[in-house]
Amino acid sequence: MIERILPPYVTAVEAFTDPPGARLFPEERAVVAGAAQGRRREFTTVRHCARLALGTLGRPPVPLLPDADGAPRWPEGVVGSMTHCRGGYRAAAVALRSAARAVGVDAEPHRPLRDGVLATVARPAERARQAGLRRADAAVCWDRLLFCAKEAVYKAWFPLTGVWLGFHDVEVDFEPRGDVFRARVVAGHGADEPAFSDGRLCGRWVVGHGLAAAAVVLPSPLPGPGIV
Repeated sequence: MIERILPPYVTAVEAFTDPPGARLFPEERAVVAGAAQGRRREFTTVRHCARLALGTLGRPPVPLLPDADGAPRWPEGVVGSMTHCRGGYRAAAVALRSAARAVGVDAEPHRPLRDGVLATVARPAERARQAGLRRADAAVCWDRLLFCAKEAVYKAWFPLTGVWLGFHDVEVDFEPRGDVFRARVVAGHGADEPAFSDGRLCGRWVVGHGLAAAAVVLPSPLPGPGIV
């Protein structure tokens, strides 16, 4: 599913169940030694997906350990992103750094956010646009997709800038009759980073299999706003 919103130079592998053959390196097992069983399963399967994806780039299987901020440390010369959510979905997307500067993917269950959550996720302009989006396509849970798109933006943004983003630090505008969204990071949150063309990014989204997914890819060299 997620490969539909990624450019051809990004490789993705996804899983809808936890395969019995998935294994961790000893260093990775130590990271989740005290975690609940569900957390260990998702940690294991998403790394299994990532190693399969890295294999398509000609890279051998290696431990994929989280850094101090919890982001996966990719092999030299590789950028990537992982996502997992309830229901068993796990996915990883990777690219050579010569092809992409950053990749951000996120998947969420395709159902409305709980009452009150939209206010914590959406800026005023985004909340105002929700009604129009629902009129354009009532089958899409636009509030959940907004959450998903902002997570994808953050996963692409943080590795390049080192700047944390809150939900209200990003404004997303969807094109309701397509699969494209445009995002703007507000000033003062790393938006002066040259790679982001004044904090503006583009991404794509998809819904299916009971999931909503979003992706942001910044090509390298970057001619303008990142478009997948």
